[in-house]
Amino acid sequence: MTRMDSWAPASDRHWRGSARLAATCALVFCALFLFVDWDAGTVTLLRALLWLTLSATVFAVLLPHRVTAGPGWLAVRTPWRRHIVRTDALVAVRQYSGVSSHLVLCDTHGGRLELDPRVLAANPLIWHALDTGVHRSVERRHAPPRRGRPGTARPPDRRRDHASGPEVLRPLLISRLR
Repeated sequence: MTRMDSWAPASDRHWRGSARLAATCALVFCALFLFVDWDAGTVTLLRALLWLTLSATVFAVLLPHRVTAGPGWLAVRTPWRRHIVRTDALVAVRQYSGVSSHLVLCDTHGGRLELDPRVLAANPLIWHALDTGVHRSVERRHAPPRRGRPGTARPPDRRRDHASGPEVLRPLLISRLR
């Protein structure tokens, strides 16, 4: 067992598998349509570029956001941007539920990011880094009353989600920012 240094960033341990799946789907998509075009005898350079472009688009859509956390910060990297929030200077934490449950974190420096709570449930090191940052934020009194629509900060239904992380999301994060 290796010991993780306190300064080393924690990252989503399932991201590589999900990125590999996205790449596999995009490659299968490209190979399938190139094979169909080749079999029909209609493959041209323009059509091959079209299939390559469409498979790159499939890859970009399926590629999950990469979440990393370190002492005092949380980052979400998309294919186009990187969003960073100082967890020790949070001013708002909102949880939205519905078809796509997500958290919105805002800090005093204007940083804002959206995060899937399942990433926190699957990665205890990221959860710990966020929780530690929320503690520091509350101690420094950066946290005003929680904002958002009433009823949006509900814990998920335990019958649907068996992970322990999102079930404790409301008591640990949202209640501390009241």
